[in-house]
Amino acid sequence: MNNWILLALAFLAANLPWFSNKLFYVVPVELTPQNGHSKHLGWCLLELIVLYFLMGAVAKYAEYATLGEIAHQGWEFYAVTGCLFLVFAFPGFVYKVLWK
Repeated sequence: MNNWILLALAFLAANLPWFSNKLFYVVPVELTPQNGHSKHLGWCLLELIVLYFLMGAVAKYAEYATLGEIAHQGWEFYAVTGCLFLVFAFPGFVYKVLWK
């Protein structure tokens, strides 16, 4: 799988939690007037963490399918990819929390 496709999928996955008021686009959550009739920030962060691990699984599969083996990664790799995923999520966060 092309690296650009993986980056585009990661960008899309990082922004998915911010554009729906349902948990994982399936489960409706309780909406309250205090938070502006939208999903609580904690739910969005939970979705973001789960989607980070899902994207990691997709990338690991793509690496195995392309190279035939999976390279060992240290903690630095996961720290950088986690920060990159948070940076990718920034446009959705601005749209959902700061702009509205």
